[in-house]
Amino acid sequence: MKCANERSLRYQVEKWLAPGSMPVHVRQFSRTRSDRRRYVCVEALHGAASRALFFFRHDDGHWCVYPPAPKQSNMRSERLAA
Repeated sequence: MKCANERSLRYQVEKWLAPGSMPVHVRQFSRTRSDRRRYVCVEALHGAASRALFFFRHDDGHWCVYPPAPKQSNMRSERLAA
């Protein structure tokens, strides 16, 4: 099990963008259209170059660079019960 610190957005930004001496800022944050899950786009500036990554909030509260799996519909179980 991951420690709580590893679940934080700050930890993930430092892990993936290694800001150390680079300025880092949030470029965009919102929710996905399909299932209203939160995401954040973070950019690290290094001279004239920049790097940006999207981070997605998962159901268990941690942030990852990949989106959570889509929720499955319960339509099948409802049809089988009828």
